[in-house]
Amino acid sequence: MPRIGLCQLTTAEDPETNLKLIREGVAAAAAESARIVVFPEATMVRFGVSLKPLAQPLDGPWASTVASIADEHGIVVVAGMFTPSPDGRVSNTVLVTGAGHHFGYDKIHLYDAFGFAESDTVAPGTAPVTFEVDGVTFGVATCYDIRFPELFRKLADDGADIVLVPTSWGAGEGKREQWEVLVRARALDSGCWVLGCGQADPATTSTPVNPKAPTGIGYSTVSDGFGRVHTQLGAGPELVVVDVDPAISGKARAATGALANRRL
Repeated sequence: MPRIGLCQLTTAEDPETNLKLIREGVAAAAAESARIVVFPEATMVRFGVSLKPLAQPLDGPWASTVASIADEHGIVVVAGMFTPSPDGRVSNTVLVTGAGHHFGYDKIHLYDAFGFAESDTVAPGTAPVTFEVDGVTFGVATCYDIRFPELFRKLADDGADIVLVPTSWGAGEGKREQWEVLVRARALDSGCWVLGCGQADPATTSTPVNPKAPTGIGYSTVSDGFGRVHTQLGAGPELVVVDVDPAISGKARAATGALANRRL
């Protein structure tokens, strides 16, 4: 049964500062025997600043340092970063590193919504990603991806029982309610556990941010494939470690028929 840490935090504009946050979060999660620790989208650098000058490849110094932290603690780290795109933009990438893994998932669905245009500076990914740790298959999605059930069903079809969703959710009227519903809905759609790990609300730590950027609201949430919420954090920075039983995913799919009864 995987033990997974969700490290809800507010990242800074400086990637080096954020490496310190990762080091602290990994050490704390490892101390609670976590096998995987998930950090939010934009852990490398928060939204609201120019991303292109800060983007680095997966073999660059930032991701390589995260890999060394993961290896030091014998843990898998999942964290949002930005990598260069061949078209001159950046990719919104989830780094997965540790336990023999070192790769990225590039966010497929870009946040061109609620007055924000992520695609102005970010190139979309094209391929769903799964990976295996200790015999359990995990899927990866990012923030706005959670509005698109097809991706989560594809990850389930590819064998995922648990989907990890680093997030930097935009604030606004009704946005918390939408986040909570969407985590549970995607779990029900796919029969997967959905673990959404968000940026904390920067207001809880009096952190100045660009008010037009999606810099987080907190409320990281864990739902099983029956849509039951097992854990939800508050608005501020916090670490939670949860035990996730992948067998529940199979039970949920058998009970609801959410995948078997599809008529496309």
